[in-house]
Amino acid sequence: MGKVAWGFTSSIDGFIAGPGHDMSWMAAAEPLADGTVERMAGEVAVIISGRAGYDAAQAQRGQRDELTSEPYGGAWSGTEFVLTRRPEELAADPNVTAMNCDVVEAIRRAQEIAGEDDIQIISADIARQALEHDLIDELQVFVAPVFLGDGVRIFDVAGGRRLDWELVEIYDDSPRSFGRVYRPKRPQTGA
Repeated sequence: MGKVAWGFTSSIDGFIAGPGHDMSWMAAAEPLADGTVERMAGEVAVIISGRAGYDAAQAQRGQRDELTSEPYGGAWSGTEFVLTRRPEELAADPNVTAMNCDVVEAIRRAQEIAGEDDIQIISADIARQALEHDLIDELQVFVAPVFLGDGVRIFDVAGGRRLDWELVEIYDDSPRSFGRVYRPKRPQTGA
């Protein structure tokens, strides 16, 4: 079975989207090495996204650049689940599977489709929910040299919640964009 990964590019001050899910700031990101996006896209069979991000992408379609208008800048093909309480409203979009279920069920169904390939979560809120159930195997992080000051935070939990991560890989082909891979630091079990 493939891994469940949460991947994103964030601003230096910890946002993955600006106000109203604006993604125009991504133009400030350092360019990735040739082939990086395609390599990463090739590992993913299913993307799980949220309704707010989906709606923003549709509304901003003409304003977004090539990289942010489609998953992996159009280099990816696979199944996209959009979690929503109103799936019937997305029935006309053949590019997505609208689902009204919790994150546990969505990941279970995604794993059935993905097989040995990966599942990529691209929503901060869905990732937060997956973390509540210990369902994220890997965190893929890139950082753009920009402050946003407001927008969609990477991780936002009322009252706070500490989660520790351990560095497992540095993307050598993307040092200027701080490409890093982390895994959850889980308590050691005694033998």
